[in-house]
Formats: sequence, C-alpha cells, structure tokens
Amino acid sequence: MAEPTVFTFNYKELVTLLLKEQNIHEGIWSIYFKFGIQGANAGPDDSTLLPSVIVPITEVGIQKTNKMTNLAVDAGEVNPRKAVKKPGK
Repeated sequence: MAEPTVFTFNYKELVTLLLKEQNIHEGIWSIYFKFGIQGANAGPDDSTLLPSVIVPITEVGIQKTNKMTNLAVDAGEVNPRKAVKKPGK
C-alpha cells in the first residue's frame, strides 16, 4: 500500500491539535485565520490581464470564545488534564 502524501484535517481537528500543542485544558476555543489582501493585474498572458485580488492566509491559530459553534471545541473535553497521582497511593 502506498504511503499517504496528503493529510487533511477539519477545523475542529485543527483546533484540537493546536490545543494539545499549546497544553491548553480549559475553555472553548475556535479556529482563527488572518488574511492578507493584495491587488494585482493577472491573467494567462499580457494581452488578457484583469484587475485581480490575491488573498493569502498569513496566520492560522486558535482563539478563545464563549460560545460553542461548528468551528469550536471545549478544551476540557478534547484535552483533559491528566490526573496527578499522590505519593503513596
């Protein structure tokens, strides 16, 4: 079987991965994207240029929110704190 070359994640999976990476265990968090915007003349060749907009994603992250949505997860559910064992028990 061939090794996969592309791995895809939905928004909640991305939030969960980032919560675990940042060691966050509390609160409701959602995906965050920051976009840039730039104008340019673009086309297949110099005789068919059109005014165009380029919208790159400049940052991806998570942001704390107070409401569950289809883009949010509860950190306490997807990344609960590990139980601390008391000495002698």
